[in-house]
Amino acid sequence: MADREDPLVAFKFGLEIEGKLSGLFTNVGGIGSETEVITQKVQNADTGEDMIQQIPGRLTWTPITMKRGVTSSMDIWEWRQQVVEGKIDDARTNCSIIAYNQANEEIARWNLENAWPSKVIGPEMDSGSTTYMMEDLTIVHEGVERVS
Repeated sequence: MADREDPLVAFKFGLEIEGKLSGLFTNVGGIGSETEVITQKVQNADTGEDMIQQIPGRLTWTPITMKRGVTSSMDIWEWRQQVVEGKIDDARTNCSIIAYNQANEEIARWNLENAWPSKVIGPEMDSGSTTYMMEDLTIVHEGVERVS
C-alpha cells in the first residue's frame, strides 16, 4: 500500500519580519507566482504547417493578502508608514509567513524577498457589532520560496 500524507491544517499564520514575529493572522492568500504566456506563430520546418507556440514571458510574484484582528501592536502600521513617507528602501525587507498548527508548532514556512506593504486597511467600525475589528495587509515582494 502506498504511503499517504494528509494535507496540513493550519490554525493561524505568523508574519516574521527580520527574525521577529510581527503578528498573527487568521487568513493569508496569494502566495505564489505567475509566468506570462506569449503566443507566437511558427511554421513546422518539416510540413510547412502553421502552429501556435506558447513560450514563457515575464515572471510576476502575486501580492499576498493577510487579515488579522486589531491589537495594540503598531508594527504593520509603522512598516507601512515608511512607504507613505517615501522611504521604500528602508521598508523593503526579507520576511517569512509561517503556518502553525493548534499546538503552536510550525508546519510550513514561506520566505519572501524584498517585501514591503503596499496597502494596509483598518477595520470597519460598528459600535453595535459583536465581531472582532479586523485589519488587512497587502504585501508585494520580489520572490517567494517555500522552505518547509
